Amino acid sequence: QVQLVESGGGLVQAGGSLRLSCAASGRTLTTNGMGWFRQPPGKERQFVAAISWSGGSTYYADSVKGRFTISGDKAKNTVYLQMNSLTPEDTAVYYCAARVVGGPLSTYYYQRGYDYWGQGTQVTVSS
Repeated sequence: QVQLVESGGGLVQAGGSLRLSCAASGRTLTTNGMGWFRQPPGKERQFVAAISWSGGSTYYADSVKGRFTISGDKAKNTVYLQMNSLTPEDTAVYYCAARVVGGPLSTYYYQRGYDYWGQGTQVTVSS
């Protein structure tokens, strides 16, 4: 089992920045990549960004490309999401997820490819 704990959420004004962290514990050596998803109020959970531990390749949703940056340190079992130029549309509960299976980076888009999930952290962007 892998346990994931997100932190760093909060309230920020539009145009501001936040950095989310996700700390993994347990059988972390079994994971091949991690991702961030978010669930806006009244909407389904959606893909935000992902990172493969094999080579450190990253993948982003079009809505956050150029504003968000995912990074991580597998040795420290931690992944980050730097969020800049935030807008009210970024308001959501943000979830960290880990996957055991690697594969093409495009498959990191799908929630079903992830084996472990955190409890989420709230990000609220005020206008």
